[in-house]
Amino acid sequence: MKIKSMLVAAAALTACLTGCASAEDAPAEDAARQFYAAVQGRDGERACALLAPEAAESLRTGSETCAAAVVGLDLPGGDILGVQVWGDEAQVRMTRDTVFLHRFPKGWLVRGAGCEPRGDLPYDCEVKT
Repeated sequence: MKIKSMLVAAAALTACLTGCASAEDAPAEDAARQFYAAVQGRDGERACALLAPEAAESLRTGSETCAAAVVGLDLPGGDILGVQVWGDEAQVRMTRDTVFLHRFPKGWLVRGAGCEPRGDLPYDCEVKT
């Protein structure tokens, strides 16, 4: 009987841990989805509103606005493969892209997008802070 109780407790703990992790990951994943939906819908203003201030500023060059620049980038996106959250930082891995986010008082904002791994080197990103 003790073994059965231990198994039930272990299963409950596993379910709670899985549920807790998913609840923590969901807002970052949602922010990444919203950003890519705006880019794919060519809504540059909305996409820029979902960028961290430094990332949005980095896209402004000369007379080009963030909104014009972001829809002109090659940001492939794709299906969500995984989300990892570390405090106020998050990584969303997609089939053709990796996105980095930071949690601000108003929510999760994209710090890096269009990112490709480079082995032991930092990711190479189209949008970056």
